[in-house]
Amino acid sequence: MQAKGPRAPCEEGASKLAHSKAGGDKAMQNSGADSRVALIAGGVRGIGRALALALSRRGWVIAACYRKSEAEAATLQSELHTAGTQALLVRADVSDPGAAEDLVRRVEDEYGRIDALINCVGSYHRIHLMQESIEGWHAMFDNNLHPVFYLCRAVAPGMIQRGWGRIINFSMVNADQHVGQPFVTAHYIAKIGVMVLTRSLAKILAPHGITANSISPGFIETGSVPQEEISRSFQSIPAGYVGSPEDVAGAVCYLLSDEARYVNGTNIHLSGAWGV
Repeated sequence: MQAKGPRAPCEEGASKLAHSKAGGDKAMQNSGADSRVALIAGGVRGIGRALALALSRRGWVIAACYRKSEAEAATLQSELHTAGTQALLVRADVSDPGAAEDLVRRVEDEYGRIDALINCVGSYHRIHLMQESIEGWHAMFDNNLHPVFYLCRAVAPGMIQRGWGRIINFSMVNADQHVGQPFVTAHYIAKIGVMVLTRSLAKILAPHGITANSISPGFIETGSVPQEEISRSFQSIPAGYVGSPEDVAGAVCYLLSDEARYVNGTNIHLSGAWGV
């Protein structure tokens, strides 16, 4: 199943991610000292990979972390370097608050700044609530909610000092509806928490020129959702197709742009109208 329409979310026709010194409509050069720096948590597979490549095409410096995907990280780093993009890929378990702080410090030491933090980390498993283990319950919060707090807390001081920043956190479709989810209960609650955390950050950081928004994807063709689950839900997607990681990149590019400077504390449903 293929998504319809063009696939160039961060090409010249998309929202500009221009640096103020570039006259407002000129893409930043990959090797320039004024390039903005994006830290993508969970940035070497699926959505995170698509974001890294899309921002690379717009001249961003890319830093990304991963926990287990060593081969995918090496492949992405090679692609980014071939494209002339400065890139730092770090193995880090950001469910550990110390590791999250060390990651932010390493990126800031390497590039002097972090202009955008994109949190797309987080695993999930399907299991009936009454069969969920204590370890499985805690893992959903440790992997989906707590790292978002750790990383946001770590990057905020630098953004405040510079008077500009973008934070984008990933929730899940219909998390704002607070519906019962018997088979993904802990994951769903964690993603509701991401939305509340994001809105709180927006209120706190808005006076400093920083925006914090969330994106709630529905079915996205990343390989992480079982094909049978996608097939069951395909007919109920009003748009008529399953989304791609590039669809997500388009929304992220907009939220990172200067045109989105007044979009703060919002949640974008990215689901082809499924689950709304």
